[in-house]
Amino acid sequence: MPLKPARTFSTSPYRPVITHSTLRRLLPGFTVSSLGDGMAVVAVSWLAIEIAPAAERGMWVALAAAAYTLSGAVGAVLLGRLLRHRSPARLVVCDALLRATALGAIPVCHAFGMLSIELYVVLLATSSVLHSWGQAGVYTLLARLLPERDHLAGNAVLSGIGSLATVFGPPLAGALILRGGAATVIAVDAATFLVLAATFLFGVPHDDAPAPGESGSRAAGFAVIRRTPALLGLLALSFAFFCLFGPVYVALPLYVSDGLGAPAGLLAAFYTAFGVGAVLGSALTGYLGRLPMRAATTGIVVAFGVLMLPVGLGAPTAVAVAGFAAAGLLWPPYAALSTALFQRSAPRDLLPQTLAASSAVRVLAVPLGTALGGPLVAGLGARETLLVSAASIAVLGLAAAGAARAWTRRRP
Repeated sequence: MPLKPARTFSTSPYRPVITHSTLRRLLPGFTVSSLGDGMAVVAVSWLAIEIAPAAERGMWVALAAAAYTLSGAVGAVLLGRLLRHRSPARLVVCDALLRATALGAIPVCHAFGMLSIELYVVLLATSSVLHSWGQAGVYTLLARLLPERDHLAGNAVLSGIGSLATVFGPPLAGALILRGGAATVIAVDAATFLVLAATFLFGVPHDDAPAPGESGSRAAGFAVIRRTPALLGLLALSFAFFCLFGPVYVALPLYVSDGLGAPAGLLAAFYTAFGVGAVLGSALTGYLGRLPMRAATTGIVVAFGVLMLPVGLGAPTAVAVAGFAAAGLLWPPYAALSTALFQRSAPRDLLPQTLAASSAVRVLAVPLGTALGGPLVAGLGARETLLVSAASIAVLGLAAAGAARAWTRRRP
């Protein structure tokens, strides 16, 4: 009996990831930074609620949430010529240092009474300019350190860390908001990016992270996607999925604060429940390698939309939170499966550019959806916006599954 846990670990798909000499040095720093991001999920929108004019809160919450990610898509396209020859680890370092600087300016300006809502949005936008390249660096490095058979497990480990952060981050943010305000949480997030920068700066041996190949312009990643129908279809599905989910980041905080008259703790509970489900989903993802990946992604989208329906239908809070937890279970498998498809299909020397292009489109999707959340909430109401978002996601998954089946039948 005592040998069973050891035997289980030795056969686990996660063993090659956790025991890899370089990844062992990188994962702690990645974990710290992910925890900061988990806290920022609550703090970014709550600080906007605190400092925005009362009559315009919906619009500014939408702009703040969008600004935190939107400029990453712009940076992926415009900064390709500057960054495409940097090693994956250096891409992560550049992103982390910019985030630490821009986010760190927010609590400083707040402490001196200089933080207007307009400046807040500008600083959030500045912090995310290199985010697509930073994400591309992480997953390119993972793909180079691990053999292809371990890519899905490696992606699942990273998404699992992010999921754990959404479990512990929001409650920590809620507690810090009560004690020191949302600006304090953003200060902590900035500090965690300094940890991430140091980890990747000193933790990656030079020969483990060769610079990307000389081939390819800043548009090379988009060209790879255009030439690969499966990747183009997957990216279109991801874009629509994330765009339709975007309004949740506006509607949910306003539904909690205005519709339910609840404190930030309930908003944190929703995000924490999502994170608990995501932790379980991450643990299961490494065992899904035998599934048909493309069919699995469309099925996940359908189920995700269905599970988000309770909060939009005004179900009791416990039921709505449980629905969020179940939806969270599906988030890591979708992210890991779709990333693995890109890692396997893109040419090795163009993998950073392809992942950056994919990240740019995905990063653009959520802020666009979030930006739409403001007008939707103003026109429909917060709960109704949540309902429209959930139903649209389910319909999207069904449409994508039907289109994929029809395309398969037409193939010779």
